[in-house]
Amino acid sequence: MEKQSAYRRGFSARSRTSLTALMRGSDAFLRDEQGSMSYFALVSSLVMMVFGGIGVDMVFAELNRTKIQNTLDRAVLAAADLDQTLEPSEVVADYMIKMGLGDALVDSTIDEGLNYRTVTADGQVEMPSNFIGLLGVETTQAAGHAQATERFNKVEVSLVVDISGSMQNNSKMDNLKAAANNFVDTVLADGSEDLVSVSLVPYSEQVNAGPDILNYLPVNWKHGFSHCLEMPNSVFSSTELDTSITYEQMQHFQWNYSGHNTLTDTVCPRYDYERIAPFSQDASALKKQINKLTPRAGTSIFLGMKWGTALLDPSTRDIASGLISDGVVSSVFEGRPVDYDDEDVLKTVVLMTDGQHDRSFRIRDGYYNSDSEYAQWNKYNLWYYLYKYVDQNKRGNFYYQKYDATTGDTLLDNICDAAKAKGIVIWSIGFEVEDHGADVMESCASSPSHFFRVEGTEISEAFSTIAHTLNQLRLTQ
Repeated sequence: MEKQSAYRRGFSARSRTSLTALMRGSDAFLRDEQGSMSYFALVSSLVMMVFGGIGVDMVFAELNRTKIQNTLDRAVLAAADLDQTLEPSEVVADYMIKMGLGDALVDSTIDEGLNYRTVTADGQVEMPSNFIGLLGVETTQAAGHAQATERFNKVEVSLVVDISGSMQNNSKMDNLKAAANNFVDTVLADGSEDLVSVSLVPYSEQVNAGPDILNYLPVNWKHGFSHCLEMPNSVFSSTELDTSITYEQMQHFQWNYSGHNTLTDTVCPRYDYERIAPFSQDASALKKQINKLTPRAGTSIFLGMKWGTALLDPSTRDIASGLISDGVVSSVFEGRPVDYDDEDVLKTVVLMTDGQHDRSFRIRDGYYNSDSEYAQWNKYNLWYYLYKYVDQNKRGNFYYQKYDATTGDTLLDNICDAAKAKGIVIWSIGFEVEDHGADVMESCASSPSHFFRVEGTEISEAFSTIAHTLNQLRLTQ
């Protein structure tokens, strides 16, 4: 028994020794800092793997979102094109299918009217999560939204062309006719007629507004031979056609003298094809009138520009309504000229000349103040009459100078500035002009890039460039 007890005492002692050693070893292990970074690195690596995996999931989702968005953007732009002959919704679906995203198209809606089309599309795709699933997110989504609009803006154009006598040189009138005809065809192309109105303003030394327009203005009528107005200098500081004043009718007489009693070249153009053609969408009628134009008299660019801007100003809206009632203008243009702050309208003047301002004369009131005298000057060329019936030293009593070149330049500057202040886009063309004429026309233009100085058939290129630019400006996305 004692032997056994001794054995037990030995075993117990050994156990206590082992336990003590183990405890001492554990304590040493806990106190030993050697190799502690290995555990930190292990934990950090696990965290980095998790977040890196989450990043991969997010990058994958973003790539899919970008693919959906880019495809939707291209699809709605193609579908909104007003020249697109396919069903817009089918265009959107086809784009998505061809990019392997047929199932991602959620919805597409089409809103369209006479002059616009808006296409809206939404896409979405769900993807299984990988590392994000560790956070309890089973799927991720990639979505896109796109909208595109193409709209034909309303466009109001005043085509102001020089038909002065110098246009007979170097085939300039023929070149102008070809260029203007092409311009009309371009801006009044199929599908745009009800949106684009063109007012043709031929000018020389005066502008024949025509009886249709002048019937709606207070005018001190003197005769019925031609239909021009004398404009006070004050009106050139505004685009408005002031209806609060009574305008004096321009005298009817011929200044230019060829040695014969000719009366085809009167200061105020006398023929119907020389009148303003207001608010027109009839390309055939405009071209027919253009093709009849004939070089005549002097050059008053400022008068042509005044009428051109007036036909873009809301002050002439009542005139347009009256002309619609008279059957002269199409009813689709009721309400034009629209207000300047209408965001859907583009107002522009295309002003062309082949020269520069010169002097312009009038008969003194003492020789132009009765019906018999109005009839006399419709019968006799002024200088034919003076040479035939008036002593040389008395001829100067019959006339006076109303305008000179400096006054013309000033009045043109005034009306061009007024038009630009209203947001009217001014394109100007100097056709075989001298340096002074070029400077005056460039100053009138909205910017140097809106001015063209051309020779010969280059005028067609200028008109074509302007017409195509206008077509681009009226397409907004």
